[in-house]
Amino acid sequence: MERPIQFFESAQLDVLREIGNIGAGNAATALSKMLQSKIDMKVPNVKVLSFDEIEEYVGGGDRLMVTVFLRIEGDVPGNMFFLMDVNSAKNLISYMLGADENQEDFDELEMSALQEIGNILAGSYLSSLADFTRLSLQPSVPAISIDMAMALLSYGLIELGRSGDYALVIDTTFIHGEEQVEGHFFLIPDPASFTTLFNALGVPL
Repeated sequence: MERPIQFFESAQLDVLREIGNIGAGNAATALSKMLQSKIDMKVPNVKVLSFDEIEEYVGGGDRLMVTVFLRIEGDVPGNMFFLMDVNSAKNLISYMLGADENQEDFDELEMSALQEIGNILAGSYLSSLADFTRLSLQPSVPAISIDMAMALLSYGLIELGRSGDYALVIDTTFIHGEEQVEGHFFLIPDPASFTTLFNALGVPL
């Protein structure tokens, strides 16, 4: 019988944190090359949250967020989301594209840039997972939207059918000079995918 996911041990979270750090390093390298400007990233926290806890974690379900969403297919199917609040997204765009962070809306170029950032992040984390586990992990083409946090998460999960009750949450911080922008990266595996993942990592549930 599978152990409830909330009873993760420190060894399992340590492995996830290490994968997150490697993924962040790969993402920072890719973003720095794309932007021709040094970008650092760090992973200060890795948690496992129930879906009900996510709302409070992102600051309330009615908080306006920029969300990049994609579907994972392969040996560990599930859903991935990268969330930033609107102000953080504007700050990120301002130093990446030189855009005016005080403007109310994002234009097409800025939305495309945010989508590509989410794509780079997802690809970096999935590559790190695949390298560690030797599992097959294929991301879908990412989609981007701006809406209330829980509306975005719930819509993505409902549209794509069954999903697990728990999420791996990797807090991600972009560092550009003295500026820092924080975001939340969620991996929500389908049922049984957690077991497959951790068996492959050598730290079974």
